[in-house]
Amino acid sequence: MPRRYDGSRPAVILDSADLDEVATYKLLIGGILPRAIGWVSTQSADGVANLAPISFFTAVCRKPPMVSLTLQPRSDGVTLKDTMVNIRETGEFVTNLVTFPHAHAAHRSASEFPPEVDEFEALGLGKEPSAAVRPPRVAGAPIAYECVLERCLSVGDVGDHVVFGEIVRFHVRDDLYLDRGRIDTGALQPVGRLAAEYTLVENAFMTPIGDEHVAARSGRRMARLDHRPDDWSAIATSSWSPSGAVSVDEGALP
Repeated sequence: MPRRYDGSRPAVILDSADLDEVATYKLLIGGILPRAIGWVSTQSADGVANLAPISFFTAVCRKPPMVSLTLQPRSDGVTLKDTMVNIRETGEFVTNLVTFPHAHAAHRSASEFPPEVDEFEALGLGKEPSAAVRPPRVAGAPIAYECVLERCLSVGDVGDHVVFGEIVRFHVRDDLYLDRGRIDTGALQPVGRLAAEYTLVENAFMTPIGDEHVAARSGRRMARLDHRPDDWSAIATSSWSPSGAVSVDEGALP
C-alpha cells in the first residue's frame, strides 16, 4: 500500500554523485511531470519513416520558434535510436501532439523496431505529407510542428544527445485555431507522461483556488483510468526499461 504523508517524516535527500544513471532517471521522470510528449516522426536517408515518443521535449525559443528533444541510446546503452540517427543524417523531423485517441499507438511506437521497419505501417497509422520537410506527419494528430535541425549537442557521460529544431511549419486542425491565433486547448484531450505512465489532461483552473477546494483534495491520489491498483507502477514491472523503450510483449504488435 502507498504510504500517506503525515508531516512527521523528514525529506529524503540524495547526492547525485552517489547515483547511477538509472537511479537518476527514475528521480527525473518521477519528479518532472506531467511532461509533454513529442511524438517524433523522422525519415531515414533511405526513405524509411520512423515514429517514436520523446518525453524529454519542450519549447526553447520564440523567434525563431524552436523545440528541443533529449534522446538516450537504445536499451543496450550504446546504440543510437533511429530518431537520433535520422535527424543527424537528414536534418529534419516532425513533432506530433499525442492526444487520448492515439495514446496506445504512441506507447507502442516506443518499441525498439529494427531500422528498416516503418513504424507507421507496423502500427497501422496513417501518414500525412508535410509541407516543408520530408518526414510525414501522423494522420489525425491535431497539432504538428515541422522542424529542421538547428544544432545537436552530446551531453553527459552516458550517450545522451540534445537536439534543437527550428519549427518551419505549424499544422493546427482548423476547428482548434481560434481568433487572434489562440489554440482551443480545452478541446484537445492531450496526453502527458508521468514517470513511466501517462495522464489525460482533462481539467483546467486559474488561481486563486478556494481553500475548501484545496482541502478537499488534500492527500488524494490520482484517479486511474486503467483500473489497475492504486499503488501500481510501470517502473516496478519487468518490462520497464531506463531507455524509455517498451517491450514487444506490451507495446509493439497486436
